[in-house]
Amino acid sequence: MRKKIVAGNWKMNKSRDEACDFFNLIQKSFLPEEVQLMVFPSALYLTEAVGIVNNKVIIGAQNCHFETKGAFTGEISSSMIASVGANAVIVGHSERRNLFNETNTMLAKKASDVVQSGLTLIFCCGEMLHERENQQHFKVVEEQLKNGLFHLSLEQFAKVIIAYEPVWAIGTGKTASASDAQDMHCFIRSLLSQIHPSVAHQTSILYGGSCTPANAKELFKQPDIDGGLIGGASLNVSDFLAIANSF
Repeated sequence: MRKKIVAGNWKMNKSRDEACDFFNLIQKSFLPEEVQLMVFPSALYLTEAVGIVNNKVIIGAQNCHFETKGAFTGEISSSMIASVGANAVIVGHSERRNLFNETNTMLAKKASDVVQSGLTLIFCCGEMLHERENQQHFKVVEEQLKNGLFHLSLEQFAKVIIAYEPVWAIGTGKTASASDAQDMHCFIRSLLSQIHPSVAHQTSILYGGSCTPANAKELFKQPDIDGGLIGGASLNVSDFLAIANSF
């Protein structure tokens, strides 16, 4: 059975004290047993987050470099992330693709490095508004996945989670309809079946486009949506837990 997952991507938000307050509240809260919670704070807070939640929540990094070490000022490696007890990394978020010009070739290297480090990989894919309007959304997502992810082995795919994020719905308050989201998730699962039926069956696919407590239940009803990669709503403990309880 595929895992139900609610993952919070904080992006560049929260001070150290705010982050610690959040994790202390999470540690004291009742969490649904059937849902795996993941939180991706600033890399500055990874060590403290891991220490506070004590395996109750998976803690991960929002990005990493594909090299293990070297002269890459300002970067962090997956091995560094693993060394502080974090267990996951987001790769290919639309903001990394669009604001930092990360290519499918670069993301393929990152994906390989993350899973080789023993970490769980959340690999993001999704289309821009003009690509959807021009009926290119399926083609765009297929290219992102095949060029960035499909080189991994069957064994490595056991560490992979996919997040579909319609870029036009991130931070805009717009949301793809539940049926639109399901159509893309179903398409992604059909692509995974080309690797091996077991990959399609076991891989959790998350929706990552302005998922909130108000729309989570309808989205999570869809047969191929296994949870959410949550942005703004993950900054508030009550909202984050409300989404986690929407299955």
